Amino acid sequence: MNDYSDIIDHPHHQSMTRPHMSMIARAAQFSPFAALVGYDESVREAGRLTEEKAVLDESALELIDRALASIRAGKRDVNITYFIPDIFKEGGSYTIISGRVRKIDDTEGKIIMEDGTAIPVGDIFEIGFAND
Repeated sequence: MNDYSDIIDHPHHQSMTRPHMSMIARAAQFSPFAALVGYDESVREAGRLTEEKAVLDESALELIDRALASIRAGKRDVNITYFIPDIFKEGGSYTIISGRVRKIDDTEGKIIMEDGTAIPVGDIFEIGFAND
């Protein structure tokens, strides 16, 4: 009786009261699921490195003030290294932007670049000029 000869020629049973399940729905029953939703993202976020914002000394602050005066005097093509705070963790990263300054907004304490980027003066690490 191990060869299923007693049932091999019978028709496949199909319920008259319940609809037939589609192949997609049947396959979905066996798809993997994440028991800890968001765990992988949390591990990646914890492993992402940030930098601490540097505290500038008086001579570095004086150089930035001189560069701002040069921008006000007409030197507009700059390379600015500045700190961008991280929105998820403590610290952030330094980035360099090259371009032309549209204006210095003293009321907001920001440098506005021609591409619309607003850089807080307090986050500037260094200002260089493209022609230097």
